[in-house]
Amino acid sequence: MDLLKAMTVFARVVETGSLTGAAEACDLSPTMVGNYLQALENRFGTQLIHRTTRRQKISAFGQVYYERCIEILDLIDDTERLALDHLAKPRGRLRVTAPVVFTNECLIPALADYYERYPEIKLDIVATDALADLFDEGFEAAIRIGALANPDAVARPLAPYRLVLCASPGYVEVNGAPTAPQALADHQCLTYAYPPRSEWHAARPGWTLQGPDGPVSVPVDGRLKIDNAEALRRAALRGLGIALLPSMLIREDICDKRLIEILPDFAAPERSMSLLYLQERQRSPKLRGFIEFVVERFGADPAVRRNSGIRA
Repeated sequence: MDLLKAMTVFARVVETGSLTGAAEACDLSPTMVGNYLQALENRFGTQLIHRTTRRQKISAFGQVYYERCIEILDLIDDTERLALDHLAKPRGRLRVTAPVVFTNECLIPALADYYERYPEIKLDIVATDALADLFDEGFEAAIRIGALANPDAVARPLAPYRLVLCASPGYVEVNGAPTAPQALADHQCLTYAYPPRSEWHAARPGWTLQGPDGPVSVPVDGRLKIDNAEALRRAALRGLGIALLPSMLIREDICDKRLIEILPDFAAPERSMSLLYLQERQRSPKLRGFIEFVVERFGADPAVRRNSGIRA
């Protein structure tokens, strides 16, 4: 016997005053209502309701049992509502990983808006340029530049990651500006040391630029190689050489002419950027909210970003 169902049926019998009324309230046949009532009475060895052909009257024990049933059923309803509310509202801790520059220049500045929308989320952000494994390292979402290494992950496209070749006005004044990609061999080129778990770690040192006649690959080498884009930016600002830096990192430097674009007719190819997550975790409200926010704020559709007030 389903005890909770039997308690519910018994409560409806008392409240409606008849088996027929309880049957309608519980969407059961009168016979099934009678069976539930009989099962309860057999369980306790006493009558809950005194029944005649014309009327029914609750017994003394039945009255006590009815009051306790109402307390239990109300508690169950409250617990159910609490659980549904908890599941429907994004809350809890969310562990994500993202590239260092994107974290500093895009994700962190957007967090005030994110927390205004989802105040009960606690974010654990691991900023790294190394490829993280979503499953093994316990991440619920990852923002990834370049190729997608995990075939089991769902990928949502974000705005491409754009690089800009730049140098300080002081460097150009002393050394001149290259007029063709091949001339970079005569300049100090500040290069990025990619971490071991990176798509570009094993690549030969060089820059690929997209020119009017197609892509041009240029081997580069210089006196400084470092695994931090902000450090490379600072080196470029101090006039140490030419660097290939993320546009999101140097946007204001370019606008304020602290850095100037080198070889503007030869752009570095854009790199794809994606938000990754495992399909089976998508049901989580906290993850769904994060996906919605990131795609809305940094998605591949320029119209969406304009409507959000975000610069490309």
